[in-house]
Parts: sequence; structure tokens; C-alpha cells
Amino acid sequence: MLQWVHPWRETALGTFLDKPRILCSDSSSLKRSSNMTAFRFCLTASVILLIECCSPAFAETVYNVRDHGAEGDGVTLDTDAVQEAFDECDKAGGGTVLLPAGTYLCKPLTIGTETTLRLEKGATLKATDDPADYARTDKPGQFNHFFTGKDLEHVTIEGEGTIDGSGQKWWVDAEEARQKKSGYTLPRPNLIVLTRVKDLTVRGVTIQNAPKFHFVPTDCENVVVEDAKFFAPERAPNTDAIDPSMCRNVIIRRCLIDVGDDNVAVKSGDAHPDREFAAETLLVEDCTIKHGHGISIGSEVVGGVKDLVVRNCTFEGTDNGIRIKTDRKKGGPVTNMLYENITMKDVAGAIRITCYYPKIPPIEEPKPLTETTPAYSNITIRNLTATSTKDAGFIVGLPESPIKNVLLENVKITSDRAGLEIRHVEGIKLENVEIIPAKGEPLIVNDAEIDE
Repeated sequence: MLQWVHPWRETALGTFLDKPRILCSDSSSLKRSSNMTAFRFCLTASVILLIECCSPAFAETVYNVRDHGAEGDGVTLDTDAVQEAFDECDKAGGGTVLLPAGTYLCKPLTIGTETTLRLEKGATLKATDDPADYARTDKPGQFNHFFTGKDLEHVTIEGEGTIDGSGQKWWVDAEEARQKKSGYTLPRPNLIVLTRVKDLTVRGVTIQNAPKFHFVPTDCENVVVEDAKFFAPERAPNTDAIDPSMCRNVIIRRCLIDVGDDNVAVKSGDAHPDREFAAETLLVEDCTIKHGHGISIGSEVVGGVKDLVVRNCTFEGTDNGIRIKTDRKKGGPVTNMLYENITMKDVAGAIRITCYYPKIPPIEEPKPLTETTPAYSNITIRNLTATSTKDAGFIVGLPESPIKNVLLENVKITSDRAGLEIRHVEGIKLENVEIIPAKGEPLIVNDAEIDE
């Protein structure tokens, strides 16, 4: 039997791979039929250790925004005082910008390198909601984001406080635009966008009410998001919680995520100049997902996505559970996905993996292969129990690019409508799988090789 070997074996990290604490099972539980290539994905505790050991070593200098003139009364604009604290911290080579209890109303802010933003209990960093505060002079109709930073190292956002995007005013116009044109996303600022940051941590804070996306690390490396909370109303349009874009080595754990769109969305809209897969090595574990659109890959995956583990998570009332989405214009390679030990309650589709987005067409025609043709492979879903308010879900490839090597093991889905559709899949194995639809057959199969 062939065995997929993690590329880290050829790197310095390879020495850690045989340590006892392995985060996923070995290949013995991934036995395939003879026409399939077995694989395994082993993300070890050493990777977590590697990320966590990258914290800065400088002595902490604290820059209290109150000392710079911040009022913290929720009415006075504190932008200048807070930004002055960030600037002084950056000029000094790093330290901590402290927000004590209070509400600090601010226009857009920029963080520097080697900087920790610490929000004490009772502290709220609150964005203004006037579009004029975010308008870009170089691109009319576009907006600056609220909290940004580029080309940095060792950045941390932590504490028991809150970052609030004041998104309510933005959502009204966005929803009106979406009602007029389905899928249209009215230009709005994101709440936190950090670009090309090495060693980025978000810990303990509450991040809520973003005008659009909440937290967007872009082209970052060694990202940890832990014990954080993300909130937006269930119907707040396009309010993704965490969108790692073209990032490497990402850990999201012990988070509560309850928003109006993707709870987590892994994206890779462009090829990365330094590696084959723009988004690679991601772990989502021990998270509670309420409402929103589930844990997603896509829709932009041109740069490729490799090595994702989602485990020990619960979903309740989400529009999707496990979701991989793209189309022929935004597609690319997506490989080595492991989802395990997952419970879903009242989701509107437990498994939704498709190379069509936003909708699967009723009539299909094969197209010529291009650089943006979706190519999914090596997907394992094990130990999943779910109830669905709609269908059980679907795994749908393209006629010219079938999904390859799928394993469903110890999966039980009870749905209020149809069963699980499997279409254009080359090599799918079902072990101890129970699909219980309210009507119709458990499996709707078209152009697929199934080993039961």
C-alpha cells in the first residue's frame, strides 16, 4: 500500500514527527481500496511548540493610552492618543500598548512590530461608524480597514477586553444591496487586517460587530488564535470571523465563534512566490461554532490549500458544517484535509464539498482544464455525528476534474430532507457510514467509484 508522507520529513521539523503526541491517527486507519492512494496527515505538538516559542524576548515596556491623553469615555475621539502610544512603542523597538477599562472610540489605527495590544477587563476599543473616517482617497468607493499592520514580527492582541467594529450601520446598506443582487458584497472596511506578520497571536479577547470580516491575517506565518470570542448577529452580511488568507502554520483553538457568515474561511487567492501552496498547515481544534456558515475553504483557492486538520469541534445552527467551495475561475489544488471528532446539531448541510460555487448547476458540461480548475484530493472525515435541517450534504467534483481519494469513517448524519449526494468522485471509501434522510435514498450517486 502506498503511503502519503508529510513533506516536513525532509525538513528540520522531521526530527519531531516521531514524538509520542500525534494529533491524528496513523495510516493504519486509512486503508484504501487497491485503486486509491492512502495518505496520512500528521500535525504534531512540535508544530504548536514551534509557533509558541517565537514570542519576543525584549523586556516589556508598557504604554498606557491614558498617559497619552485617551479619555476612554466612549464619546471623545481617542484616535490620536491611542495611535501615539502605538507609534512610541514602535519607535522604542517594541512593548505593550495598554488599554485599561473604558471605551476608546477611534478611527483607523496601525500597530507596529514587536508590539502587544493588551485590553484589560472592561476595556473596549470601538471603531467609529462614519464611512468618511475610512474612505480611501486613492480609490473612491473603497475603504481603509480599522486596525492594520504590515511587514511585522511578534504581534499580539490579548486580554479580557473587546474590539468592537460598530458594524450595525454598515450592515443595513449591505443587506439592501444583497437583496437587490444576490451574492453582492457592498464595499466595507474589515475590522482587523494584518499583512505579512511573522509570529502573530490573538488570545482571550472578544472581537465583534465588524462591518465586514472580523480578523484577516494575510500572508502571515505562525498564527495562533486561542481562547477568543467572535460575535456578530446571525444575519449580519459577510461578517466572517477568521479568514486566514495565504497563511502558513495557523492554529485556531478553544474559540467561540458566532457570526453571520463563514466562521473560519481559509483562502489563497493568488500563488505564493515562496512556496507551492499559498495556504498550508492549519489546525482548528476544540472550537464551538454557532450560526454562521461553518468552517470553509474558499472560495478563492488559486494559490492552493494543503494540510488542514479540523478536530474536536461542535457546530450548532450553522448553514454549513464542513465546507470546501470554489469554481472554475477561482480554483486550484486543495489536498490533505482531515476532519475528525466533530458533532453537529441542526446544521443546514453537514458536508458540503463542491467545485461549483455558488450553486451546483442541474446540467453539466465538461470544460477544458485550466490553471484555475479546482482539484481536490485526499479528504478524510471520521467520527462525525450530525443532524441536518436540510439535506445531508454533497461531495461534487467536476466532470473534467473529479474529487480524488475520499474516506468517510464512523459518520452518522440524520437529515430532514435528502441524503448525501456523491458526484464526480474518483475513489471514495465508506466505513461505518449511516445516512438517514427523511426521504429518498441515503446516497445519491452519479459518476463515482464507491468502496463500501
